[in-house]
Amino acid sequence: MRKLTPVALLCALSAPSLASADCGEVSITEMGWASNAVVTATAKFLMEQGYGCEVTIVPSDTVPAVTSVAENGEPDIVTELWLNSAGEAYLELEKQGKIKRVAEVLDPGGVEGWWIPTYLAEKHPELTTIEGVMANPELVGGRFNNCPSGWGCRVVSDNLVRALDLEESGLEVFNHGSGETLATSMASAVQSEEPWFGYYWGPTVPLGKYDMTRVDLGEVKPEVHQRNQTQDVENPGVSDFPAATILTSVTTDFSDREPEIAELMSNMTFKTSTMSALLAWMDENNASAEEAAVYFLSNNSDVWSAWLNDSARQNLASVIGE
Repeated sequence: MRKLTPVALLCALSAPSLASADCGEVSITEMGWASNAVVTATAKFLMEQGYGCEVTIVPSDTVPAVTSVAENGEPDIVTELWLNSAGEAYLELEKQGKIKRVAEVLDPGGVEGWWIPTYLAEKHPELTTIEGVMANPELVGGRFNNCPSGWGCRVVSDNLVRALDLEESGLEVFNHGSGETLATSMASAVQSEEPWFGYYWGPTVPLGKYDMTRVDLGEVKPEVHQRNQTQDVENPGVSDFPAATILTSVTTDFSDREPEIAELMSNMTFKTSTMSALLAWMDENNASAEEAAVYFLSNNSDVWSAWLNDSARQNLASVIGE
């Protein structure tokens, strides 16, 4: 691939496709969060300029998208679908043969856990395990920064706190009132190189902006983690957070109609850490999802060119230029 220029790419995002019209109309979701907007903008560009598709973006969310496929057989592509939120309704569509998963669009998926700043982990390696944290509460500032009330992670973390008897080790559990204060507490600590210990998840701006190390809570025990999702469960246990599976799925009708696009989407996977870094770049530059897609395409041609077939690579070379 030629070296890509941001100006050329930004123009191409809104320009008519110059690719031969081998592909017809395609509808793809855009969920209501930033990472999916970046995924969709990137996919739209590649489909239009590489394959000659006429792409329609469908604003949606996980449950409405699954419902629409069940009732109407569209949109054609549902991407960044969090399987743990889609639930049985999505699995039933797979059983019925109406939809199929073609890729995990984020690798290793949605990440959750308890974290400390990497500079703290490098200075005190013992803090990279929960046993080390509990044995040295003063080294993490004597506080666990918990999720806000009403969040699913709050239920799980509360049960972990009880199962570990965390407060008995000398750690204060500080329950944040909002996601903003949780993020601000991390930012303030890291910018001052002070201790911080708490829950966070990705892909997110803070995990893209700050170098954080995940504290090892032990092995992932699916049954225990499932049990910990019930508020005030009688027998909480200790399990690390499993990565959440985040899919790109296509309707089976679309896969049969546009197999080359289904193959493209099956190849399209972002590292979760890469997506967090893109979100941080968006935040720092007050950028749109389209601008973030341009930034990704401009700096990662070795990654996304491997997603394409030979014909699409040639089409994009003619569009982008030097």
